[in-house]
Order: sequence, then structure tokens, then C-alpha cells
Amino acid sequence: MLISTLAILGGLALLVWGADRFVIGASALACNLGVSPLIIGLTIVGFGTSVPEILVSATASLQGNPELAVGNALGSNIANIALILGIAALIRPLMIHSRILRREYWVLVLVTALALGLVAVDNQLDFDDGLILLTTQIAVLGLFVYLGLRGRNSDPIVSEYESEIPQNTSTASALMWLFIGLIALLLSSRVLVWGAVDVAHAFGISDLIIGLTIVAVGTSLPELAATVAGVLKNENDIAIGNVIGSNIYNLLAVMCVPGLIHPTAVPILDQVLWRDYGLMVALTLALGLMSRSGGRINRGEGMVLLSVFCGYQFFLFSTIAG
Repeated sequence: MLISTLAILGGLALLVWGADRFVIGASALACNLGVSPLIIGLTIVGFGTSVPEILVSATASLQGNPELAVGNALGSNIANIALILGIAALIRPLMIHSRILRREYWVLVLVTALALGLVAVDNQLDFDDGLILLTTQIAVLGLFVYLGLRGRNSDPIVSEYESEIPQNTSTASALMWLFIGLIALLLSSRVLVWGAVDVAHAFGISDLIIGLTIVAVGTSLPELAATVAGVLKNENDIAIGNVIGSNIYNLLAVMCVPGLIHPTAVPILDQVLWRDYGLMVALTLALGLMSRSGGRINRGEGMVLLSVFCGYQFFLFSTIAG
């Protein structure tokens, strides 16, 4: 048990570090190739912070634990809004200025509805569902590139991305960090999944619950670090954009993985739809309502979000205890 616990802690630490190196390497390489900072921010940075979830879900699915993969995707989205934005708003109220960000939010709403429809119609996630999600992910990437090309000279978020994207990193260094980050992510995802599954089985906890809790919070740590850093630098649009972008990628690039990889359809229990997916939908809609009130998420709303997250985690663990 001690070794499994250390594997979880070590895997999470290496996962966070590897994600940071991967994003720095990929962003610097794209910058050296002449890609604009806005497009890098909308695509590479958002996708990069979701790479931990993708690799953890792939590892879990290949090892015969697809429920952990589904729990990781849903739990990460819940943590991104309730935990990460809750903490960020408590540090400093979040002001939204970017028009691109508002359009990106509506993409998240549509993607949330699509993913819900696919799994709710037959209570399972199969190969066809995974293929639809993956195809939609490719289309969304194309949309983000289009938005980046249209808004690169006028949107307020441009200056924030320009200050964050590495500008003076050599191509050799960028490739080195990209490679090191990817290796660290691959290694840490395997160690984390092994430790999490071992602990879950030892305590009689389902793979789904371990994915919704420990693994989901752990794989969301890169988003937490990026969001808090953005708030402290008064880069509110980046802070919120990291969460919205990551949630889109989680529902498309992460949720598609168990459907595409696992040899049989992954069953989605009714309680997952009303409890976990229902909360994720509610939080997604609440984010839109809060940001409409003057484009601001205040400390009171941040406290509500954080309270919802703590209550949800307490409910999950009390269910286990019961």
C-alpha cells in the first residue's frame, strides 16, 4: 500500500512537471515556426494542459480500466470549474474581456451537449462515439485556428498570450523539452494509473470513483498552476481560457480515448449521468451566467464554486464509506 501511495504522489508530481515542459517545448517550437501567439494559446497550450488526462485515460483503457478514464475526464472538468476557478476568483475577481473567449465558451456548451447525447442515448461509450468525438476535436481545432487568425490583431487576449509564449528559446531547446516532457508524461501516467488502481482495489473503491477524485484532481494540477499564475499576473482571460479550453479537450480528446481503445463498449451508469455529468453541465452553465454579470466572476461566486467542489467530493467519499 505504501508503494502504491508513493506511486500516486510521485506520478502526480512528475505529471505536473512533464506537462509544463511539454507545453513550453511545443509552444516555443511553434513560435519558432512562425505560428502566432494567439493560435498557440488557443490550440497548443489548451491541448497541452489536457495531455495528462489523455495519457492517463489511454493507459487506463489499455490496462482494462476504462471507467477510470471516463471518471478522469468528467472529474477533471468538474475540478477545472469548481476547484480551479473557485480558487482563482478567491485570489482576485476574474474579469473577462476577450470576445474570442466568449465564443469559446459556447463551443464548450455545444461540446458538452454532444458528449452527453452520445452516452445518454444508450448508456455506453463505444467506438462510434469515440470516432465522433475525435472528429469533432479536429473540427474544433480548425475553428480555433480560424478564430486566432481573425482576432490576432484586435482581441485583448492577444497581448496576454504574447507575454506568456516563449519567444527566445532555440529550436533545439524546444525539441529537447518537448521530448523530455512527453517521456515524463508517458512514464508518470503509467505510474499514476498503477498506483491509483492498486489503492482503489485495496479499499474496495471503484475505478470510476478513483478517476473522479484523486486522478481527476491530480491531472488538473497543470490547469491549476497555469490559472493561478495567470491571475497573479492579472491575465484573467488566459486564466479562464485555460479552463474553458481544457474542458473542451477533455470532453473530446480524452472522452474519445476509452471508446476508441477499449475492445468493448464502456458502460455509463445512470448515476454517472445524473450525478457526475449533471454536475458538470450545471457548472458549465453557471460559468456562463457568472461571466455574463458584467463579465466578472467575483469572490463570492468563487466561494460558491469551491464549496460545491468540496461538497461533491464529500458526497463521493461518503458514498464509498456507506
